[in-house]
Order: sequence, then structure tokens, then C-alpha cells
Amino acid sequence: MSEVDAQTLPMRAAQVFSLCVACVLAIPAPLPGQEVTSLQRVDGDSLRIKTYPVASGTCRGIAILSHGAGGSEEGLGYLARAMSEDGYLAVVIGHPESGRQALQQRVRDAGIRGGLTALASDTAAYRGRLMDVAAARAWASARCKGKASVLLGHSMGAATVMLEAGARNGVGVTGADSFDAYVALSPQGVGSLFPRGAWSRIHRPVLSITGTRDAALGGTWQTRTEPFAGMSPGCKWLAVIEGATHLDFGGRGGAPLVEDLTVRTIRAFLLGVRFGNCAAPAPVLGIELQVK
Repeated sequence: MSEVDAQTLPMRAAQVFSLCVACVLAIPAPLPGQEVTSLQRVDGDSLRIKTYPVASGTCRGIAILSHGAGGSEEGLGYLARAMSEDGYLAVVIGHPESGRQALQQRVRDAGIRGGLTALASDTAAYRGRLMDVAAARAWASARCKGKASVLLGHSMGAATVMLEAGARNGVGVTGADSFDAYVALSPQGVGSLFPRGAWSRIHRPVLSITGTRDAALGGTWQTRTEPFAGMSPGCKWLAVIEGATHLDFGGRGGAPLVEDLTVRTIRAFLLGVRFGNCAAPAPVLGIELQVK
């Protein structure tokens, strides 16, 4: 499993760690209404969230966003802003068991590859993530009258999305399968976390997004298409963006075209979910889209 672009692996450890964190840290100037809030989850531990209120009009629903390994609530801003513009109360979670300090410690203990692999397959980290999602959802739902709900995640966050949607797994966690729709950017394929057939019982709408340079540790970008291939038909989309890397999806701000194509695809998908029509939209240059 990868939380970084495989092309960065030959670089010095400090450089690679900086990129791991940067891939989920796009920190533009705050917009009016954005704030960081602390929540308590069911086990009593606390987490931080960054909220993006609905840009205008009434609240259609909630969008919960889950960062990759080494990230924080300050990441995925381009996605949160887009969801806010579309009428969602957007919440980016800071996952304490798999944030910056957790990744830094793992890298010190086992190096870049070993540290990332260990964190991205850690049972306690995923149990914590699902509790984080539940706490963030409860907080957001109490502040939005709209009933729509979507869970979005990048890399380890994409694994969180699949787990919450009901994927079988090797870490012994069970998701609530309670969101209307799921969006997984850079999802993981078959490995220590997800066995073969892991995604066959996911029945809700799912959009998987990857790129032709979104390589995984120990595999190629094509392994990120395995979840889509393993899901039964029924509003399942797979988008492959030409030339997009793992870091591009994390919201560093250095790939505006990839971010734009990602947002456009998510909007088309959620519009289809909203109106019960998940047919493929008109082709867009730079994206290969499969629908089943």
C-alpha cells in the first residue's frame, strides 16, 4: 500500500517524509466561517476537525473527509471547499493515530517504506479512524438539516472509506455502511489490508479515482483499480486521470488540472447519486471513466 508516490522512494528520508506530509497539506488562507474544533469520540479520546460551512443557501447534507497517513485536518482543502460550494457542510478529520506524529515515529522506527506500510495496516489506527468518522458525522449532522451524506478519503483515507462501506479486511474492523455515497482517491488493492473479494459486499454508490502515475508501494497504479473490479454493479464508477500522481490527489496545490478534473468527476458522480441516474456523463479529455 502506498501513502506516497513510488517515484519519491529513492530520495533522502527527510525529503520523502516532507513529501508524505505535504501530499495532504494544502493550507490556503482560511475562508470566512472555517474553523478548527476539538471533538470527543466514543472511547473518550479527542480529535480535531476543520469545518467548511455551506458557501451559500441551505445545507444539502454533510461531507466527511479523511486524510492519508501523516496528514491532518488542514489537508484536502480543495475537496472540502468544492463540497462547501455544492451545499454540503464539509468536515476534514484530523486522525490522531495516523497523523503527522504517528507517521514520523513509524518512519524513525522502520524507515520510509516500512513505516508507511506499518501505519497503513495498523488495526488500532483504523479502529480510531472509524470512531473519528462517527464523531465527525454526529457533529455535522446536528448542524445540517439536509439528509445527504458522503464520505471521501485519500490513500489511507481511501482505505477508511472502503472499510466504512463494508469491505472485508485483515484488521478486524467493521464499518457502519451508513453514508449515501463514498469517494476513494488512490484506493488500495489486494494485500495485507484487503484480501481478494474484499469489496464484493459493498452495495452503496462508490467512486474510485486514481491516475496513471499513482503508483503503489510494491505495485503499479493498476492495483488501485482492483476495488472497482471487485465490486458488484450498481452505481460504481472508476475514474483514471492521465498523468496524475499520488501526491496530486492529496491537495498540495501544485496540480490544479488534476484537482479540477477530480472535483468535476466527484460532482458528476454525486449529481447522479442524488437523482438516481448513475450513467456515465459526457467524456472529458484527460479522464478514462468506467461505470457499472
